[in-house]
Amino acid sequence: MLAAMIEHAMPCLTAHGFVSLAYVAWEGPTRRRPVVCVHGLTRNGRDFDRLAAALATGAPVFCPDMPGRGKSQWLDHAEDYAYPTYVSACAALLARIGADEVDWVGTSMGGIIGMFMAALPGTPIRRLVLNDLGAFIPATALSRLATYVGSDPSFASDAELETDLRRIAAPFGRLSDADWKHLARISTRRKADGTLGYAYDPRIGNALRQGEPKDVDLWATYDAIGVPTLLLRGAESDLLRAEDARAMTQRGPRARLVEFAGVGHAPALMADDQIAHVRAFLDL
Repeated sequence: MLAAMIEHAMPCLTAHGFVSLAYVAWEGPTRRRPVVCVHGLTRNGRDFDRLAAALATGAPVFCPDMPGRGKSQWLDHAEDYAYPTYVSACAALLARIGADEVDWVGTSMGGIIGMFMAALPGTPIRRLVLNDLGAFIPATALSRLATYVGSDPSFASDAELETDLRRIAAPFGRLSDADWKHLARISTRRKADGTLGYAYDPRIGNALRQGEPKDVDLWATYDAIGVPTLLLRGAESDLLRAEDARAMTQRGPRARLVEFAGVGHAPALMADDQIAHVRAFLDL
């Protein structure tokens, strides 16, 4: 029997006031610490529907939409689309659900948020899953993201949007038609003129377009993490390079590394083998 999924919204504080943060809660055994799943840059919490349903057999699961994505409120000040805002939002979510300890699954941007939180003194994170996110992010990968993140295309139909999504998200790997339809459905917003667009504020890409992208070095943060860590990598990923992934198994939390053939950035966590690795690591 599938766990029940319930939609919620709550206020969270940004540098310029409160905004509404949307999240979905998957009911699970309350004797087990919750799992928090946080999405990538242009995505939203519903990306984790299949993974969350599987994990919820053993624990409650919470999947937020970061501000400016999904059903969460867009920010009035684009400069607030930054990691202090996202960490604050996630801390508020943990307070709302009353979790003293959590396990964390973070894809790309969600992995960076998890790293920042796991590296802090007194962190509530007890196990950390980093999905195709490393301690070093090469500028070349950021340049690729900048080619589409923040654009605001319009589509006349669901089919047109799905076709475009399949193109830009091809690195997710081989997904079924049903998977692509699901991802397209949860990625859609209706614009004022009646056309369809992606369910995010285009201004989330502003930072990527401020000058030439530069390498991002997060080694100091990664080295400060002291909890068991699972590192998932698409074998064809340009954002998490093979040499950086291997280095992450030798320093900091000495992550356990699992690679998936035929996948780039980032594994969608919809395939049975990908879900199985997460479940096993979280002991669910």
